[in-house]
Amino acid sequence: MTVGEAVKLRILELCAQEGITVNKLATISGVTQSTLNNITSGRNNSTTVSTVKKLCDGLEISIEDFFRSDLFRNLEQEIR
Repeated sequence: MTVGEAVKLRILELCAQEGITVNKLATISGVTQSTLNNITSGRNNSTTVSTVKKLCDGLEISIEDFFRSDLFRNLEQEIR
């Protein structure tokens, strides 16, 4: 799994845990709906740390909590 895929799955996982839609997350985090849709559809595989921080702020979790997931274990090598 790549970092981009792990971020996408983590966002979807957190939305499910909170019982909110991706569009609601966009609203509460200040990330544009198009950006979030691009991330969760897989069209954007290079999400910035700044965007992840905004999503965390909207979800009221720390950035450490975001990355504290088995999804981020054993990621594929990005440089080939």
